[in-house]
Amino acid sequence: MTVDEIKSALAQLSMEEKKAFVLETLPDLARDVIREPGFMMQLFPVLLGILKESGMDLQQLLQLAAMMGNQQQQQ
Repeated sequence: MTVDEIKSALAQLSMEEKKAFVLETLPDLARDVIREPGFMMQLFPVLLGILKESGMDLQQLLQLAAMMGNQQQQQ
């Protein structure tokens, strides 16, 4: 499958299916691609764009990450 074919198929999913797809596939995809140092520099603007569209700012994200990190350490 080409990237365009995958994007087209994903666009046809329901909102719930899209959420499930992101949650189920992103961790596996990220493990593979983050090994390339240059890729993180490409990914960062995309993540910032997603963050901006969500209405959350970077400071809120950092606070959320800190809270989640504390919860994981306690477990």
